[in-house]
Amino acid sequence: MDAFTLTGADGTMLRGDRLEGKDRQILFITGFLSKRWGNKSKALAQWCRERGWGFCCFDFRGWGDSGGAWGEYRLLQWLEDAEAVTKMLNDGPDLTHPPQARRDTPSPRVTIVGNSLGGWLAWLVAQEQPAVEELILIAPAFNMMDLRASQISAERRERWQATGSMPWDDEPMHRDAPIPWHWVEDSQALWSRRFTMPRRVKATILHGLQDAVIKPDGSWAFVQQVLSQDPEFPIEVLFKTGDHRLSSPDHLETVRRLVLRGR
Repeated sequence: MDAFTLTGADGTMLRGDRLEGKDRQILFITGFLSKRWGNKSKALAQWCRERGWGFCCFDFRGWGDSGGAWGEYRLLQWLEDAEAVTKMLNDGPDLTHPPQARRDTPSPRVTIVGNSLGGWLAWLVAQEQPAVEELILIAPAFNMMDLRASQISAERRERWQATGSMPWDDEPMHRDAPIPWHWVEDSQALWSRRFTMPRRVKATILHGLQDAVIKPDGSWAFVQQVLSQDPEFPIEVLFKTGDHRLSSPDHLETVRRLVLRGR
């Protein structure tokens, strides 16, 4: 596994890890306030290593090992980070080779496994980048921040907007990383993109029926929306007993089967 860095438009370094491989590349995009190495990404990296596939994961700017401080970045900039990493993977199998050599060696197509907020960002990346051939979205948090704003009391929402930031809830980690109000505005802007005709890319949604953070009916509604626009869109949803994390051995085995299916 090799470390890599990318430089954002603001000069801040985005950091991640990459395993070179052939035939296929798996990109893991983390959830909200999660760092790149958790049980899902470790399992994915191991499965890729066993099959000689490429694997990649990264930390968003302002979080984890990447540069910048939390609160300095917008949700739109996190989408830019995900797009930049996907573009890097499509530029060539080995960044140590010169550009001409990379152009002469086609890159394996990219499968993105997106977790929670990373699932929604994965969908948006796939709509813009033809290199993405498949999506596996785990408890995808479609329109996450706008939904949060609509679910709390009007008084709390007004205070969030007036003060400029608010924690997701009372968990210690969330208190230390209050969400800027502009993430709600960005969420609304990104959600409006669903009204455009979606680019066809094979997509599987995995969601826990007991998910109290991102309700599973949101995934079902999203699938219905996509199919109303394109009845032939290759999308399916799989509901499992479980909460938002879907991190038990049984859940990881389900993810493994989805990743390996048809390979």
